[in-house]
Amino acid sequence: MAKRLIVKVPDPILTKKCREVDKFDERLWTLLDDMKDTVKAANGAGLAAPQVAVLKRVCVVDTEDGYFELINPVITSQSGEQTGLEGCLSVPKKYGEVTRPMKVKVTALDRFGKEQKYKVEGFTARAFCHEIDHLDGILYTSKCKQLLDEQD
Repeated sequence: MAKRLIVKVPDPILTKKCREVDKFDERLWTLLDDMKDTVKAANGAGLAAPQVAVLKRVCVVDTEDGYFELINPVITSQSGEQTGLEGCLSVPKKYGEVTRPMKVKVTALDRFGKEQKYKVEGFTARAFCHEIDHLDGILYTSKCKQLLDEQD
């Protein structure tokens, strides 16, 4: 396990759509373990594979609700609305107000290729949506009304 370098804007990899994972092997497990180390070292709530220069549909989310590994995730339903500040490890020292669903249901595969279903809300729902957006090449900065500096 190792900490990986986090890709920052304006790197074009952050705006590319990721490919689905079809091999569940040691390379994937190493990526997942490295992403866990990287997000923890950066004190983040989540990390998507393109943020470590890998164009695969893989993300990790680490919140008070637990640690989640999401492979080929799909949001199957959403409800409600919440608006709040978001930041991103790939957009350092910036924040923006973003509206997201209050609750989401997500289907994803685990590291062994087994289907998992998640029903999350609040901050964890926000984190799932933020990381899944990364897999489609979407940054939160394209969804916020105003981008603020850290000192604002």
